[in-house]
Amino acid sequence: METQDFLSGCWHAASFRVRYQESDQMGVVYHSNYLNWFEIGRTEMLRELGFTYLDLEKKGLLLPVLSAELKFKRSAKYDDTVTVYTRITSYTPLRLAFEYEVRRAGAPGSGLDGSESAPQGFKSSADGELLVSGSTGHAWVNREFAPVRLDRTLPEIYGGIRNALREERGTI
Repeated sequence: METQDFLSGCWHAASFRVRYQESDQMGVVYHSNYLNWFEIGRTEMLRELGFTYLDLEKKGLLLPVLSAELKFKRSAKYDDTVTVYTRITSYTPLRLAFEYEVRRAGAPGSGLDGSESAPQGFKSSADGELLVSGSTGHAWVNREFAPVRLDRTLPEIYGGIRNALREERGTI
């Protein structure tokens, strides 16, 4: 198997403000919303790499979640600006794994407090107060949920994601 060193570099950042419906009466974000935020992170990361879930599904390819792990450090609250940092930690013809950090806004003027545009795209480091970290594991499957080898079934997608990751990381 080829080296995965190029995966450990940059984080993809997707920022947004916590919505009212994501919090409870105390203004604290309900725990299951972090899984939704992880999905936002990976969806936006794949989009920036040049591939959308819709594109994959049109080609008969699905990427279901096989495992999810979350570690809660602090709570996000209603109206906080948060950034979901996402990176791919494993990429093979059969599986894909992501790592996430959800962070609260930094100091005023940092671009994370809502006073400026929040970070989007690829970053070399994650900024802000760590709230939740986690990971998800996925498998490439067809519409019948049978496993597929991406490099054989859709080599243009496999190579395209791999090349896009190389370009973002600058190494391999």
